[in-house]
Amino acid sequence: MTTDAPVIWWVRRDLRLADNPALRTALARGGPVIPVFIRDAAVDGLGAAAKWRLGEGLDAFAARLAAAGSRLTLRAGDAPSVLRALIAETGAGAVVWNRLYDAEARARDACVKSALKSAGIAAESAGGHLLFEPWTVATGEGGFYRVYTPFWRAVRGREVPVPDAARARLPAPESWPAGARLADWRLGAAMNRGAAVVAPHACVGEAAAEDRLARFLAEGIDAYKTGRDMMAGAGTSRLSENLTYGEIGPRTVWHAGLRAMHEGAQGAEHFLKELVWREFAYHLLYHTPRIATHNWREAWDDFPWRGDTPDAQAWRQGRTGIQIVDAAMREMYVTGTMHNRGRMLVASFLTKHLMTHWKIGLDWFADCLIDWDPAANALGWQWSAGSGPDATPYFRVFNPDLQARKFDPDGVYRRRYLAEAFENPDPVALSYFDAIPRAWGLSSDMAYPAPIIGLKEGRERALAAYHEGRG
Repeated sequence: MTTDAPVIWWVRRDLRLADNPALRTALARGGPVIPVFIRDAAVDGLGAAAKWRLGEGLDAFAARLAAAGSRLTLRAGDAPSVLRALIAETGAGAVVWNRLYDAEARARDACVKSALKSAGIAAESAGGHLLFEPWTVATGEGGFYRVYTPFWRAVRGREVPVPDAARARLPAPESWPAGARLADWRLGAAMNRGAAVVAPHACVGEAAAEDRLARFLAEGIDAYKTGRDMMAGAGTSRLSENLTYGEIGPRTVWHAGLRAMHEGAQGAEHFLKELVWREFAYHLLYHTPRIATHNWREAWDDFPWRGDTPDAQAWRQGRTGIQIVDAAMREMYVTGTMHNRGRMLVASFLTKHLMTHWKIGLDWFADCLIDWDPAANALGWQWSAGSGPDATPYFRVFNPDLQARKFDPDGVYRRRYLAEAFENPDPVALSYFDAIPRAWGLSSDMAYPAPIIGLKEGRERALAAYHEGRG
């Protein structure tokens, strides 16, 4: 239905104009489009790094909208109240948004949709955050998938709509509703001095995300299958940061990977599989919301995890004495992200060698990663801990030294991030001390610590506990 009444586009994790189903829905109604971002409890509950990065993304998106003759209106409060006020101020006849899939967002959105429809306001949600809506992928028995490989087989041949291009101009209302100043929200306050260290490593905004994808297609996708594991290289796309905030659409990435595969890029299919791993994480988050907060496998509820200990603090600080583990943790403080191989190693070390509950690691990542994603973070930690969806979880205990020799054979990655462990430390390694909390009391002239646990000892302790737990 077309109308001259304004449409409120409720912007969430879709900071882009291209490949945006909610925006397309808004434009199809024919009236002016009013983009609105709401700072609600979900935003206030974000970790320090994610909240800072969201602020950077909003700033870039506001500029993108301005170039298209539009404007981003910022409001704070609970979503139903904010939207009701905006409808009264603007005469909007509809509100549209792209769906999110965590339990909190789903409950909020259902409340908003019900309230709007009761008031005679059209409310439409679209699927712009994923390739496949979680309820559309089902097993032969009609259930959801619990294992990745069958999930991949079920979706790899599906049609994915071709993404639409960005509109050069968006229809604007005669007058804009008042909004807050982004700077007044101080979304980066909790990052303190760390923001200045991380900022040069961030890739912010729709144009930057598109450039990042183009560089990967030109330089990295052919060797992706093997290059993605080499920790010192640039073998990954690093698009997780941009997908998290919707600065690039998954359909855009999928079709780019598909074209590369048809053109003969050797690593393209594996790249598509990794994009579908993100889909699988959301599939599980939607069908089993407990994965974000509780053991996915309920049989693990009585497992004797350790709580927060000095060992866990040494892990947080990147001072376990295990070089590859510490280097990966420090990469996170310096860049706001961590190599995927590093994420597996630090998670395995914390949950298995240190027998520490995966929730401690999950919460720390949520506070420190600029590419934090509720589904990927939950699946990654539970997969590493053994409590998540995996066919053979309990005996997979990574040996960090062997992993370092295989995936950082020349020690380039470790030297890049470990100042105390090497002579003439890299400036990037030294910047770790500028990023971390002053309360930690760490400096580059401290001695690098001895290992807090022997690797063989930690492995044997973990396996003994797992075997005992399995009866």
